[in-house]
Amino acid sequence: MLMLETLNSILQIQELDMKMIRLMRVKQERQKELANIYNLRNDLHKQLDVKEQEILEIKKNVRLSETAIAEAEEKVKSLEGHQESVKKVDEFNALSHEIAAAGRQRMHKEHQRDELLEKLIEEEESLKSLQSHAKESEESSKTYEEELLGNIKHINEEGTVIKKDRDALKVGVDQEVLAIYERLFFNKKDRVVVPIENRTCSGCHIVITAQHENLVRKCERLVFCEHCSRIHYWQESAAIEESVVATKKRRRKTTTTKK
Repeated sequence: MLMLETLNSILQIQELDMKMIRLMRVKQERQKELANIYNLRNDLHKQLDVKEQEILEIKKNVRLSETAIAEAEEKVKSLEGHQESVKKVDEFNALSHEIAAAGRQRMHKEHQRDELLEKLIEEEESLKSLQSHAKESEESSKTYEEELLGNIKHINEEGTVIKKDRDALKVGVDQEVLAIYERLFFNKKDRVVVPIENRTCSGCHIVITAQHENLVRKCERLVFCEHCSRIHYWQESAAIEESVVATKKRRRKTTTTKK
């Protein structure tokens, strides 16, 4: 009967452990969803940073183009002024070629500047659109983010209650049996104290021998599945034990009431 009581306590602990595992899985899912929100937000911010840097680079190139245009214009004016004082035909013609080349260079730089200005307008419009999208995305995800944070907080609170209940149950349990159970549970992350159903382990669903079943029925010691190492118990015995415990509680309550 002592081993049966121990197994019943372990079963209660196991149920709490299973609840904790389910809670942790839900928490991981919520944390993953929360991480997705943060990653999306960070990606949008990175895109904004990249776009702003591209616009700054274009503006810098526009300024360089305008400087080059101004320099070309000054060169043309200087050459034209020099040409007015030239008397030799050959020298005059040479200056004409230089003026023409400087003029072409100026036109080329103006064309580059105009292309940059067009690109600047496009990129600034793209930046505005991206900023609007980032703002809408952040506003729309804020409510969901708060909901996820609330869920995680609730899970943590529920987990604290489960741990408290588990710690209370651990006090009266055979510590050697508890250590065996915890080692098995840590490895499998699933129920490791399981009943026999139709001479079959309900954990691995492999048929056991009649001798093994008799050992489980007697419940004099821990009996492990030969195939999956789970601890077996006889379901009817557990039900009887629960009934006995409930009857004892009722008797104690009745006695107290009579007093």
